[in-house]
Amino acid sequence: MDTTKMIKAYCLKTKEKNVPMHDAVVSKTARGGYIAKGNDGKGNKMSAIMSEATALQAIKDGVAKKEF
Repeated sequence: MDTTKMIKAYCLKTKEKNVPMHDAVVSKTARGGYIAKGNDGKGNKMSAIMSEATALQAIKDGVAKKEF
């Protein structure tokens, strides 16, 4: 998988920025926003809030699954 298209997020446990998210699942929040949840490849959970355009592009590129 191309890592340039992967969703990047901040890992709270390791304090690293722009970590590629593995096994990403995009879902809608209660207020209508989009959130991606996944892990950093080492088992540490990650999440990222994103715009509708970014979320739909990630699903289209195949780097995230659609939950909504």
